[in-house]
Amino acid sequence: MKEHEIHQIIPILRETIKQWPPALVDGMAQTERNPYKILLATILSLRTRDSMTARVVPKLFALADMPGEMVKHSPETIAEVIYPIGFYHNKARQIVEISQILLTEHDGQVPSDLEALLKLPGVGRKTANLVLTACFQKAAICVDIHVHRISNRWGYVQTKTPEKSEFALRDKLPLEYWLQYNALLVTFGQNLCTPISPWCSKCPLTQFCARVGVTKSR
Repeated sequence: MKEHEIHQIIPILRETIKQWPPALVDGMAQTERNPYKILLATILSLRTRDSMTARVVPKLFALADMPGEMVKHSPETIAEVIYPIGFYHNKARQIVEISQILLTEHDGQVPSDLEALLKLPGVGRKTANLVLTACFQKAAICVDIHVHRISNRWGYVQTKTPEKSEFALRDKLPLEYWLQYNALLVTFGQNLCTPISPWCSKCPLTQFCARVGVTKSR
């Protein structure tokens, strides 16, 4: 893939993903930009399939959907609600800790700057950047496994980890695409450019893709 071809790829992606529902958190961001809900939903989604997260998120927010209400519940109670999501004990504890920090240090509001977000328990760069783009419309690049894999598969970046991909993309991805890059590639990666045996025969981006690391496709 040549660097300038990103301007051709993005419009094709926008049209292509219209046939599929957005990923869970992206769908939430389209209907409501509630930073607290987006933050917790993103934490719940880590290392968990969207289908499972979609079942658990409504249960959690039925229990409490604001920091002041969430801290009234013990980590054990929250763990029961979010089971069987991945690492549910750790995530339950983080949810309570985050809620308490928001109340004591941020007037009950989710901070809108990267450094403050990264200080919250269980919040890494992926989660922090997603909150910044989805809730606050701030220029950031959220890189999850789909963004990392596809950006490297295209040959657009050559990196070993999602964090390194983020910084490589910061150097070359045009600013106009930062806010939407994650949502586009996550939906595309879940449905067509899959980790194993991607649907290359159906892909509208074949002419641009270097197919780095692809040994088997459909």
